[in-house]
Amino acid sequence: MKEKSNAITYRDAGVDIDAAERAMRRIRQLARRTFTDRVLTEIGSFGALFRADFTGMREPILVSSVDGIGTKLKVAFMTGIHTTVGYDLVSHCVNDILVHGARPLFFMDYIALGKMDPAIVAEIVDGLARGCQETGCALIGGETAEMPGFYAPGEYDVAGFIVGIVDRTHLIDGRTIAPGDVLLGLKSLGLHTNGFSLARKLLFETAGYGVDTLVEELGCTVGEELLKPHRNYLAAISGLLESGKIKGLVHITGGGFQGNIPRILPAGCAVEIELGTWPVPPVFELLQRLGHLDRREMYRTFNMGIGMILIVAREELPAVKQHFAARGEEIYMIGRVIEKETSAVTFISS
Repeated sequence: MKEKSNAITYRDAGVDIDAAERAMRRIRQLARRTFTDRVLTEIGSFGALFRADFTGMREPILVSSVDGIGTKLKVAFMTGIHTTVGYDLVSHCVNDILVHGARPLFFMDYIALGKMDPAIVAEIVDGLARGCQETGCALIGGETAEMPGFYAPGEYDVAGFIVGIVDRTHLIDGRTIAPGDVLLGLKSLGLHTNGFSLARKLLFETAGYGVDTLVEELGCTVGEELLKPHRNYLAAISGLLESGKIKGLVHITGGGFQGNIPRILPAGCAVEIELGTWPVPPVFELLQRLGHLDRREMYRTFNMGIGMILIVAREELPAVKQHFAARGEEIYMIGRVIEKETSAVTFISS
């Protein structure tokens, strides 16, 4: 008589290998859209191979960055929309290496879920692929991990790793910034990926809104506002990267103006930001009103409508403005570099 088997499988423990394989097939299809002839491996290899081309560079420097999306993911869970967060992640990472003058080469991702859902994974990777295609960056690999009991049902985490390249001659590191230089701001599309813990508290707890609540002053629902994409600034700035006209670039993310601008200022330099020199999107005014937040808290938490700052010499202003005007890009003169012992950021009224 044959004994009944009591063997326990991996699936019994909550890990569905078949679902993971279905997700991998879809990931391969999406990632291939970003491949160039420099990608030497398929998705699924133990290691991803990329053939770098340093032709024309005297001293190539690799620039890397890793980041996540933070609690903006909670909004994706609430709305059931997962096609935007991957794009946000790529844009954030591209901007972080862009501030050094680097152009992206390749990108890798990490997606962890409590239960494998191939459809959700495909939506996330679709956003990653769109972001990579937009910047000429190859999505060459990553990791998708099913971790039962670790994440709440329907939730996941996503992180990204990017590698780019810049010739040392064109490296942007802020060391030539001097008093008298000016700050130019490029507008954001909304909150981007920072300040969401406070924004969610104010909108969902203080105001009692839901993601489907239509807010007249926003002109859209709360969910639509919060899922507006993190803007990628490579295309706007690209033509200036090797010009020598940019002394410094600042990506306004977590920490806002006060937390990010000092990171590139040399000794003896500080910054004055002139309020009222750019349009602040309605979402920030709504958040300030809901939380009775003071100005310092707003500007160290949110981007306030400015996602990227350029620091240039005053004599370069006409050429830089012409560059952006030719691309139909709005740019705002928002402040100046001053002489000061501490690299502080102060705000003045216009």
